[in-house]
Amino acid sequence: MPPTTLAKLYVEELKDLHSAEQQILKALPKMIKAATDEHLKHAFETHREQTEGHVQRLEQIFADLGSSPLGKKCHGMEGVIEEGAELIKEAPEPPVLDAGLISAAQHVEHYEMAGYGSVRTWADQLGYPKHAQLLQQTLDEERKADQLLTQLAVRSINMKADTGEEGKSPRPAARSRHAESEQPRRSDVDR
Repeated sequence: MPPTTLAKLYVEELKDLHSAEQQILKALPKMIKAATDEHLKHAFETHREQTEGHVQRLEQIFADLGSSPLGKKCHGMEGVIEEGAELIKEAPEPPVLDAGLISAAQHVEHYEMAGYGSVRTWADQLGYPKHAQLLQQTLDEERKADQLLTQLAVRSINMKADTGEEGKSPRPAARSRHAESEQPRRSDVDR
């Protein structure tokens, strides 16, 4: 039966997120094992630990609601994780695999950020300030994980993946807008 109120939709989305987090906990060890870059491995390991905390926060919210987190499967996350698993099975060259793993992980992060942003807003509207605080904490961690993955990609992993057979890029190096934004501007340095 479809949810008929915002309160019911809130619980359904929380169940969806709980299912997603459980699926991520199962997928992360495979991603850690497949990653070849040590910084990427460490980022995945750190996020696995954070994900355990995300599950605990959701279960705390469910306990407060007097409800169970079980009973729903997040098919969206299932699809996103399957795409990452396919990449691992294809076994591209290690730097390309690492770049692809970052992309897969960022798909996961963005899916989660959308869900957590919605339920955090609904928690505020429904009068659950403690829930909103817990959900915001998770949302902040998801954003930081996404930012770290972007940094790893831009600063080294994408460049390694773009290197040709002889250690030279097959085309002139292009600077991304992200790399440029991380560099101090001359006017900022001169002040």
